[in-house]
Amino acid sequence: MHPRDSVNSPSIGRREMMTYAAFGSALLASGAKPAVADEKPVKAKRYQMKKSINLWAFPYPGKMSLQQCLQLAKDAGFDGIELNYDLESDLSPKSGTKEFQAIRAMADRIGIQISGLCSFLFWPYPLTSNDPAERARGMELAGMMTQAAHDLGTENLLVVPGAVHMPWREDHDPTPNDVCDRRAREAVAKLLPKAEKLKVHMNIENIFFNGYLLAPQEMNDFVDSFSSQFVKVHFDTGNIMEYQFPEHWIPQLGKRIKNVHLKEFTKKGTDHSLQAFRPLLDGTTNWPAVLDAFDQTGYDGYLTFEYFHPYEHFPEALIYQTADSLDRMLGLKA
Repeated sequence: MHPRDSVNSPSIGRREMMTYAAFGSALLASGAKPAVADEKPVKAKRYQMKKSINLWAFPYPGKMSLQQCLQLAKDAGFDGIELNYDLESDLSPKSGTKEFQAIRAMADRIGIQISGLCSFLFWPYPLTSNDPAERARGMELAGMMTQAAHDLGTENLLVVPGAVHMPWREDHDPTPNDVCDRRAREAVAKLLPKAEKLKVHMNIENIFFNGYLLAPQEMNDFVDSFSSQFVKVHFDTGNIMEYQFPEHWIPQLGKRIKNVHLKEFTKKGTDHSLQAFRPLLDGTTNWPAVLDAFDQTGYDGYLTFEYFHPYEHFPEALIYQTADSLDRMLGLKA
């Protein structure tokens, strides 16, 4: 509104405006100070959770090497970085124990932890696919990821146990819900002995877009059915934001939460693709409520920012912006 509009507004007449002006002049002349809100800054609550970022936020491997990414994350102030297993990069079936241990040693030299391992390969090779060859390849890759996580020195492996449907795969044959659930449970049960032997936690991620494990009660039932400390939850705040709220899930999942993705999402948009996820704080997530919910469960592990669109220009800006946002969220910076 233009200032002139407020003067001419029918709700405030000329007489009232003159009265306000006279009152203000008298107040200043008397030396009295107008009442103002308390100017003391509100001290942010401090949380013990650790800052982490996923490698997908970096222009790797196109513009930056893995070493450069780890160093940038360290320089920006992150405690950890989450790495991604795929088919071609430094973190792939092309590497073995020797190569993964070398990556661990490099991270140690830089001074940054590897907060976990995740992979997009659960989508082309879902553990519940109607195609037996896809299921078999998915199981093979999941076993290799378990070994890789161990060799990298991280106890966290993100696992997508199955999918009823994948809208981004036109060639995917939808799997009936009951069949998906049976296959997912069978797959995790087969993978579990190796994970327990290597002391790697298979952390089940809530996806929502895959049509499976759509409520915290369903997630709890799935995880608890294995009666193993090595089957936990990798909770993603953004994956459920289209229709639900992370602060509602967290108290119900409770101590099952072993690792966390922070994904920002805006409910104001109509785009439901990966583009709907935003830089941290540029969305509609109630972060104070989310962080308090984590705190109430006693969670003090990694909060890993996951984002799929490295900045085309000055990509380091996203990394530093995210670190600054996390500092403010965790009460480390006013």
